[in-house]
Amino acid sequence: MFAFWARMSARGDSDERLPGSLVGRLEGEASAAIRRKPAHESHLSGALRVLAPYSRRLLDVLGTVVDTMVQRGALTRPLYTGGARALAAAGGERAVAPLQRALGREDAGGLATLSAACFTRQPELAEAIARVAVRRQPHLAFAAEVARLARGESNGEHIASIAPKIKESHRIALCVEVLVPLLWRIEALPVAIAPALDVLRSAERHLGRWLVFGELEMRAGDDRPLCEARQRAQEGPSSARAAWALVAWALAGAAAPAPSVRPTAELVARLSDRPSADRDMTFLFRLAAAGVPSARPMLDSLAKGSGDRHETALRAIACLAQTHGRTELREKLADAAANGHKEALRGLASAALFDTGDHGPAVALAEPLVDSRVLPTAAWGALVLMARDGLVRAPLVNEPAFRWIQLGCTE
Repeated sequence: MFAFWARMSARGDSDERLPGSLVGRLEGEASAAIRRKPAHESHLSGALRVLAPYSRRLLDVLGTVVDTMVQRGALTRPLYTGGARALAAAGGERAVAPLQRALGREDAGGLATLSAACFTRQPELAEAIARVAVRRQPHLAFAAEVARLARGESNGEHIASIAPKIKESHRIALCVEVLVPLLWRIEALPVAIAPALDVLRSAERHLGRWLVFGELEMRAGDDRPLCEARQRAQEGPSSARAAWALVAWALAGAAAPAPSVRPTAELVARLSDRPSADRDMTFLFRLAAAGVPSARPMLDSLAKGSGDRHETALRAIACLAQTHGRTELREKLADAAANGHKEALRGLASAALFDTGDHGPAVALAEPLVDSRVLPTAAWGALVLMARDGLVRAPLVNEPAFRWIQLGCTE
């Protein structure tokens, strides 16, 4: 679905590529957050998660933050859940000591710690993860086996025996906290995980989570989810065939023939990995990025009905300008990026403008935003400036970055 780290970074090393003022600000806010939990901690976590790979200083700060959170047992805080994953994904040895201590806790550090373990191959963690994999709590053992598979340390036999023991609440938590982040991982999981994912998928009633399981299974090399989705699109209940047709298209890959189904708000929300009540538009922007013509009416509706009043409307405007030939809408993005009355949207608008190919105006608008009082706006501004220098690859407004920076999600 997404290869986030491949798109975001042109090189794998971590030099100081960020403006010094922003690095200093993030260092200060992270240090203050250790002493007292701030109201905007989730957005701070998101900004650090995206920007830390470009700064040794920020990686050092994350190391301190994660280590302190483990010592205090504060493993559900956004700074830990996002920071542990970012630290592990950045490579090196910074993550080893705190993750070892977290894995040794009674709760194995929770699913966030086991998720972080999926993103590092440091051999020092192997023994601790293996101990969690034989615990009596099925969801922790399952997550540990996912990590072992991602790290190349398991043949998959044990995870297949654990999967039938996972109850619904733990299946949902595993999907959100462990499996969704793996969709943004560059490497596919080994095919040995497919039988376990098949068990979870067969028990899943939420179509968006079913799709997460199915995508990971397909990437591992098992095409059973695609076969099942195509069958349900043709033979299932008539009320569900449209949704299954979109699921089949997603599983087949963006190069597959565009579905004739016209998406609606309800249909798109059902296909999100997030709860349907959130009315999440992730799947719509997936259709738009692939240039699917049937997505245009809904994009037009979002752009016209909401103008530039919220982030979803800005993404719709950017998609229309980028993949549907509405280049005149670039001016609307430029206006939003210059609108000081909506500071929280200015950075997103400048990044979206850059993605449409209008680089010069986007950079000019982003330069002062690095010092914005609104942290997400400052983070987007920094990404635009790094993209100008060839240090970050477009699209800047991809799904992981949007969730982490703009929405403050911690997956």
